[in-house]
Amino acid sequence: MLTIIAWRNLWRNRTRSLIITTSVALGMWAGTFIMAIYFGMGEARLRIAIDNEVSHIQVHHPGFADDKEAKYNMPMDSLDQVFQQIPAIKAYSLRSVTTGMLATTSGSQGIQVNGVDPAAEQATRGMKDFVQEGDYLDPEKRNRVLVSTKLAQKLKLDIGNKIVLTLLDTANNITAGAFRICGLYHTNNAPLDELNVFVRKSDLDHLIGTAGRAHEAAILLHRDDDLDSVFQKLKQALPQYRIERWQEISPETALVLSSLDTYSLVFIFIILLALSFGIINTMLMAVLERTREIGMLMAVGMNKLKVFGMVVWETIMLAVVGAPVGLLAAWLTTLWLGHTGINLGPVMGESLRDFGYAPVIYPILPWHNVLQTMQLVLITAVVAAIFPALKALRLKPVEAIRT
Repeated sequence: MLTIIAWRNLWRNRTRSLIITTSVALGMWAGTFIMAIYFGMGEARLRIAIDNEVSHIQVHHPGFADDKEAKYNMPMDSLDQVFQQIPAIKAYSLRSVTTGMLATTSGSQGIQVNGVDPAAEQATRGMKDFVQEGDYLDPEKRNRVLVSTKLAQKLKLDIGNKIVLTLLDTANNITAGAFRICGLYHTNNAPLDELNVFVRKSDLDHLIGTAGRAHEAAILLHRDDDLDSVFQKLKQALPQYRIERWQEISPETALVLSSLDTYSLVFIFIILLALSFGIINTMLMAVLERTREIGMLMAVGMNKLKVFGMVVWETIMLAVVGAPVGLLAAWLTTLWLGHTGINLGPVMGESLRDFGYAPVIYPILPWHNVLQTMQLVLITAVVAAIFPALKALRLKPVEAIRT
C-alpha cells in the first residue's frame, strides 16, 4: 500500500518529478559513459602493452636484467626446445638487445638496438604494421635498420640515409657498424619509439659476438588466461633465468588497470553526491507542500514509521525511474561507439601517444560496474530521503492541519 501511495504522490507534480528524473538519467548517462571511456582506454593500453610492446612474458639472463651487458645472454636452442613444447604459446621472438650510440652527419643519440628475426618479431608484436614509410626489415638484405619517425625528425633522417651504430661486444670492446635506413615506424608509444631501433639479429650478432644466443625472449600467448600457468611452467623449465610477466615488466600499466574500478566508483559517487542535493531539495518541497495532508494522515492514525517509509519510497522511485533510463542510454552509446571508436587523433593524438595510448578509444562497459552503479543509486536515494523524511516526522498533526 505504501508503494502505491508513494507512486501516486510522485506524479502529483509531474513537471517537478520529470525534471529530477531527467537529471538523474542525464547524470547516470554521463557518469557511466565516461566510466566506459576509462575502461576502454585501460583495455587499449593493456592490448598495446601486450601485443606491441612487452608481450605476455619475457625471459632474460639475471645479469642482463640488471646490467644490460652483451655478455649476459642465453643459448637459443635450449629456449626453442622449451617454448615449442608449450601449446599455449602463440609466438615468441628471440632478440639480441644492446645499448649504444647512433651517429649521423646531423647529430647523435643514445639508443637501444634490437636485433630481431623479422618474421618472429612480426608474429610477436606486429612490428611490420607500424612501418609508415619505406619497408620492413628484409631477411635477405644485410645491415638495414628500422628507425622511428620521431627519431628521424629529431636527427633529420630519411629513407636510404646511412647511420653508424657504436656498441660494446660481449668482451666489452667497442665495435661499430654502418647501417642504411630501410623504413620509418610509428607506434602508439612515442617515448619508446625515440629510444629503439631495429636491425636483423644476424647483423647485430656479427658485431657483438652473440651468434646462436639471445638476450631476451618475448612470448605471446593465445589467451590472457593462460598467463599464470605458462609462467609456472617456464619457471620450472628455466629456473636459471629471470622470467617476468607483463605486470612486472610494465608496472605502470598494471597500476592503471588495478585503479580503474576505484577511479570509476569515485567519479560516479561525485555525480551521485551532486544529484542527491537535487533529490533532497525536491523531496523537501514535496513535504512542505503536503504539510496539511501529512498532518491529517498522522491524525487519523498513520504512525511515524509509515510516514517515514512513504517519503523514502517516493525518493527511491525518483532515482529508480531515472537511473535505468540513463544506464540504458549509456549502454547504447557505448555499444555504438564501441564499434566505431572515438578518434581523438586530431585533437590530442600525440599527447596520448606520449603516454602510450592509442588515439582511437573504444569504450567498454563491464556489467559488474553497471550493477555497482545501480547499488550506489539505491544507497544514494535512501540517504537522500532521510532528511526530508525526518522533516515529515517532526510535524505535529494539530499544527500541520492548521497550516
